[in-house]
Amino acid sequence: MFIVLFVVLLIAWVFGFIVFHFASALIHLLIILAIISLIVHFVRRRA
Repeated sequence: MFIVLFVVLLIAWVFGFIVFHFASALIHLLIILAIISLIVHFVRRRA
């Protein structure tokens, strides 16, 4: 589930980075959320 969330947020980040240059601070929040979801996925997998 978190891998799917990671992929969706990553795609949204790339799309937003290309299309919306004026909202770059908000766009970078997407990549941060994507990385957090990836970390949570691997941490929960081990537990």
